[in-house]
Amino acid sequence: MALYSEKVMDHFRNPRNVGVIEDADGVGEVGNAKCGDIMKVYLKIDSGVITDVKFETFGCGSAIASSSMATELIKGKPVSEAAELTNKAVAEALDGLPDYKMHCSVLAEEAIKKALEDYYSKNP
Repeated sequence: MALYSEKVMDHFRNPRNVGVIEDADGVGEVGNAKCGDIMKVYLKIDSGVITDVKFETFGCGSAIASSSMATELIKGKPVSEAAELTNKAVAEALDGLPDYKMHCSVLAEEAIKKALEDYYSKNP
């Protein structure tokens, strides 16, 4: 069996939503000192719906794939739904991650939650 699923490899080789939103409504950055992965997520929100999402990730293939998939899962969704995103949902959407790479999906979840917290702090 291959170490990574085809979906992980696809999102690593062809990541979706890479970039920066200069006038983002919410920005979240997280990192894991142990593995060195850093993720930054930018949200554009209109009437409670995530109309655009971008990310910058410095890290391994699993970190990039997790960031890419997480942004795909929340794009076009209400912020309330995006707030419910779990690392397990990200990993499942990627058809699984090796146990020792699950922290990458956790970082993706945390980055989105931080970006939403930033949004809510500016829009109480």
